[in-house]
Amino acid sequence: MKLINFFILILLCLIFYSLFIEPNKLVVTRYTLPDKELNGIKIVFLGDFHIRPNQEKRLERIIEPVNTENPDIIVSVGDFAAGHTHSSTMPIENIAKDLSKMQAKYGFYTTLGNHDNWYGKEEVINALMQNGIKVLDNESAKLNINEKTVYIAGIEDMITGNADIQKALSATETPTILLSHTPDIFPKVSWDVNLTLAGHTHGGQVRLPLIGAIVVPSAFGNKYSQGLIEKNGKKMIVTKGIGNSILPIRFNCVPEIVVIEFVRENK
Repeated sequence: MKLINFFILILLCLIFYSLFIEPNKLVVTRYTLPDKELNGIKIVFLGDFHIRPNQEKRLERIIEPVNTENPDIIVSVGDFAAGHTHSSTMPIENIAKDLSKMQAKYGFYTTLGNHDNWYGKEEVINALMQNGIKVLDNESAKLNINEKTVYIAGIEDMITGNADIQKALSATETPTILLSHTPDIFPKVSWDVNLTLAGHTHGGQVRLPLIGAIVVPSAFGNKYSQGLIEKNGKKMIVTKGIGNSILPIRFNCVPEIVVIEFVRENK
């Protein structure tokens, strides 16, 4: 009986931790990538905010660590909204206004996620653009960063939109960074894209030791669930995101802000 009570206590502690502790943590995950064309450039990468009503503090706590990094650019892969309705999300105007407090030398660029489209695509785009956040919807932007010409491209969400990677990359040259809400675009990405950035999976939200994520919203399962993926000379980073979807839980999958620094060679 004592052993049973002990396991029940452990289970209750894990449930409490997964519901109330880990979802409210926030870490900075750093990557140093060798790329002579992007050498010296620093990016802050965010995704899957899922800001619900009365979560102003969750949103505000993102701002300081981002600004502390003093990035060249901020990029995002969307899902600012949470759920399927306006009532489940903080008004997008408020979200955009707070996010505009994050500062980068050469701007803030994003694509949209499935929750943003369910909330109202045009409404989300208008709110972000009015607050200086550039939305890339099957299009690209040409930047001059530290005297280097860099292209940032973004595609529509593959689930709720019409993801046209050819259109998004049609006006780009190397070096190019591609933004996609879902990582499932990766096999279609051409080798001359320097880096693909994606989210949507939340890292699975619950990751068991030795097993990995139990459920991953990707056709590729755990293969594209989180972190740096390299294949055939191509690179992709999938963020675990900041918020939660469906269930308000996280275990062994702490919310993150991703910082990417490009160097000429491996350190």
